[in-house]
Amino acid sequence: MTDRLCEKRVAKRTKIYDRKCPGLYVSIIPIGIATFNFKFTDPATGKQRSKWLGIYNRETFTVEHARTEVYALRMRIGNGENIAESLRQQKVLKARRGKTVDEIIEERIEWMQTPVRKADGEMRPRLESWENTASHLRRFIGPKLGRKIAADVTRGDIQALSDDIVAGRHGGKPSVSNARHMRKAASGMFRWALRREYITANPCSDLEPLDPEHPRTRVLTEDEIRIFWHGLDRDDLMASWDRRTRLALKFELATMLRSGELLGAHRNELIDLDGEQPRFDVPLKRVKKRRMIQQPLPSLAVEIVREALKGNNKDFIFASPLDNKPMHRKAMADALRGDKRKGKVRTPGICQLLGLKPFTPHDLRRTAASWARRIGQPMAKIALCLDHRVMTEDGIKLPPVTGKHYVHAEDREVKEKREVLHAWAAELRRIIAEPAPLREPDTGLRLVA
Repeated sequence: MTDRLCEKRVAKRTKIYDRKCPGLYVSIIPIGIATFNFKFTDPATGKQRSKWLGIYNRETFTVEHARTEVYALRMRIGNGENIAESLRQQKVLKARRGKTVDEIIEERIEWMQTPVRKADGEMRPRLESWENTASHLRRFIGPKLGRKIAADVTRGDIQALSDDIVAGRHGGKPSVSNARHMRKAASGMFRWALRREYITANPCSDLEPLDPEHPRTRVLTEDEIRIFWHGLDRDDLMASWDRRTRLALKFELATMLRSGELLGAHRNELIDLDGEQPRFDVPLKRVKKRRMIQQPLPSLAVEIVREALKGNNKDFIFASPLDNKPMHRKAMADALRGDKRKGKVRTPGICQLLGLKPFTPHDLRRTAASWARRIGQPMAKIALCLDHRVMTEDGIKLPPVTGKHYVHAEDREVKEKREVLHAWAAELRRIIAEPAPLREPDTGLRLVA
């Protein structure tokens, strides 16, 4: 085999083997391209395999270059290396490294939503918040980087995307929060891809820190609480919003529960509703920290539940008006905010109807906790009501392992939460100027008529 032979024009595909270097051959096609290959026997299977070496080039890859590569391969085979297996691994690795970001996004979403057995024995998605993460991947990352080979994505690409989201150049409003969500979703996906050898490095490492997001501080005043509470009872004003949605808003204010925890409330989760110590047991699958909550119900909350159940033959306390299923998770937020399309208000929200400064359902939870503190309730007990990490009376946070593995005192916790929630219910009745019920446990506070 000679260089001149590799430059020969042929009418059809032709293979020429090298006498000087057994196993080496060149394949020439009519358009004039000559490709070097090495044929050898796979010692594991006894079958013949062929390794592509390169394309003939008079300046950079000649017959002598091809022979040199074959001699090196023969030496590796002689030393006992399984060349065929190495080739298979290289082929698989090349296929993995050739995946686009869009392909990895869809694989990641499929992995997240795959059902696995959880601690309570139920089969649920591997990542239960997968829908939010999937939305961030598809909305923010896919449109910008989706067609790019994942292994080619750099830290600069992620930083530029983050900067665009913060500046509002990504097709939406400027948002540090969205940039933070994008970074979290992207980092998780690329770490996952790195473990599967789709990429060689995580491009989300060592990004420039985002500007801090200031915590929300909205707490309703006494007048706002009174206007809000009584405004929810005005059917003439609230005709656009379902009564059970309005009751759910009251319930969040009275119990300090998260929206996601109370909206899925099932009848069988109500314990001792007609007894002395009514409570609401929230299963861990609806709780942010994935631990069951036993939330005592003060008489005010019991009254709300009774009204929600009145004439309701459905399984859920705050059932959707459309079917026997829980209310949509955004129903309360939508009711407060209202319905807008292209910047125009189609259905005024509760805040607008009552002339209140806008707030969210979570602000009701903060309002209840803040007012409980104002009337002298201990921070540690308020933290229990909010399902936050338990603190000592001195405000020192206890390590999670203490409560997870060593201290199990639910009865005491329920009792302490009951004290806080009854005290808050008494204060809430004072604010809304409703008479106190006769059967309110003594919490050390006197009710004001």
